[in-house]
Amino acid sequence: MEVQETRVQTDRVLTIPNILSMARLVGVPLFLWLILRPVFGGPNSDGWAVLVLMLSGISDYFDGMLARRWNQVSSLGRLLDPAADRLYILSTLVGLTWREILPLWVTAVLVAREVMLLVMVGILRRHGYPPPQVNFLGKAATFNLMYAFPLLLLSDGSGWLASLAAIFGWAFVGWGTTLYWWAGILYVVQVRRLVKADAVAD
Repeated sequence: MEVQETRVQTDRVLTIPNILSMARLVGVPLFLWLILRPVFGGPNSDGWAVLVLMLSGISDYFDGMLARRWNQVSSLGRLLDPAADRLYILSTLVGLTWREILPLWVTAVLVAREVMLLVMVGILRRHGYPPPQVNFLGKAATFNLMYAFPLLLLSDGSGWLASLAAIFGWAFVGWGTTLYWWAGILYVVQVRRLVKADAVAD
């Protein structure tokens, strides 16, 4: 069994999709600073934090679409895209947990999945395989969480809008967490099959 992955179509670094991915990475510390400003006595900047997160989600959609449409899928892009996704998720988890908007157990469940995936990547590298491609379930999980986090941020207030944001935010957290772990289990199954195939070949 081979690792299924998108074929690399260019070795160029400065492509439009890669620039979009780099911009998303630059936005990570900005987003974390905005979300944590109230913790350190600064003004509430949740609206700006939500805007940065929304722009990240839009660029996430366009960098993949443009890379495929313009035949600009690159090795760098295949690293930058999932790295940006994970950094946004981790930074949001840090911010929301620090502000006590997100319970610690939810953060632990999502971080445990990331640790599991890192272990799988290490096993693949020892057997000479690249990191697994992001599958549809993984992308769906990321989109759900990227919807959930700004809604939870907006729920940190009073009034009907905050209450509505909390309802939908927690719904997306449930769906996103479930899909996140489902995608992770599929990665484990894939890695297990590859390692088993290598053992048989030896």
